[in-house]
Amino acid sequence: MADALIIGEVSDGAPASATLEGIAAARALGVDQVAVLMPGADSASAASAAIAGGADIVYTVADGPAADGEFDALVDAAQAAVTLSGARYVIGAKTLTGRDVMPRLAFRLGTALASDCSAVSLDDSGRLIATRPVYGGNAEASVACLGSVAVASLRPKSVDALESDASRSGEVLPLEFEANVRTRVLERVEEAGEGVRLENARVVVSGGRGLGGPEPFDSLRELANMLGGAVGASRAACDAGWVPSGYQVGLTGKTVTPDLYIAVGISGASQHMAGCSNSRTLVAINKDAGANIFKEARFGVAGDWQKVLPAFMEQLHELMG
Repeated sequence: MADALIIGEVSDGAPASATLEGIAAARALGVDQVAVLMPGADSASAASAAIAGGADIVYTVADGPAADGEFDALVDAAQAAVTLSGARYVIGAKTLTGRDVMPRLAFRLGTALASDCSAVSLDDSGRLIATRPVYGGNAEASVACLGSVAVASLRPKSVDALESDASRSGEVLPLEFEANVRTRVLERVEEAGEGVRLENARVVVSGGRGLGGPEPFDSLRELANMLGGAVGASRAACDAGWVPSGYQVGLTGKTVTPDLYIAVGISGASQHMAGCSNSRTLVAINKDAGANIFKEARFGVAGDWQKVLPAFMEQLHELMG
């Protein structure tokens, strides 16, 4: 039995960073036992890393449709893990998988989902209190989860993972359940990466409609490479076909929380800000001095990016030697 259950994910043979962050969030609640559902062909090898990261029990699913990432089967596995663990608090991540699995899991458990949370805590009565950004990140709302089982999804990088402790011990248990798969993945296409993954980058350089076309993204890539970061984009830039949809930051794209977010030619619509409002430092470059992005930015330059960006990169070259 466990007090909290993390709906985990495996990435490159190890627990995904968002999974380790979820374990840390559960530990911060002060619960006695934390369990993790670990689906994937590498789930057994990833289990030891999850235990070192703070888990006490790991339920593995090493084969079958759930291990292959079939969302229908993952929901079945998650429901079985909740029943087996007896968890009162269920935490997932706001990732591509989490966006599909967590709402369906909450429905099956007869409760609501506190989605896109930046923090979770317990009140004096033991209810889960979920803190989540609202109004494009301009305010925060605290939501009390009233059901017998509380279900929440955390924004990636909103919580720091615990330091790995290889001396920790725990249980690794294969999860048995019946998968009812109604849809199947026919093909998976791996999008070619350009270095650091957008979700994990400590620096993100994003471009929007104000760039005017796909060619300027070459300059953004150069800047991102200089800073060891990744390139993002607004929905408008993706819809225009300037960059692939995997670059999109925003409500219907990816959520990023880098140390530095540089927005070039982005107006700052709430849809976009929902995906980057938790960045530690936001820098905006836009020729429209009245753009909403400047209300969110810590530093801003009202000017033509074609003049500002080269000058900035020149100074950066000098500073970096």
